[in-house]
Amino acid sequence: MTIHYDSKTDLLYIRIAPDQQDVTNKRVTEDIVLDLGADNKIIGIEIMDASQHVNLEKLMPIEYVKAL
Repeated sequence: MTIHYDSKTDLLYIRIAPDQQDVTNKRVTEDIVLDLGADNKIIGIEIMDASQHVNLEKLMPIEYVKAL
């Protein structure tokens, strides 16, 4: 599992599956999108406005991704 947080966009992405695969996006709330792979297994979770939903300090270590 890898966790990426972009502080400029306040976007948190939790990647559960290590391998690359085709995914389908499923919005479950206004701020949360699931990436579903084969057999509808959750591959990743995208959380927008993450600092409002998650205690980011408890997710350490976080791999910070610089916005381009």
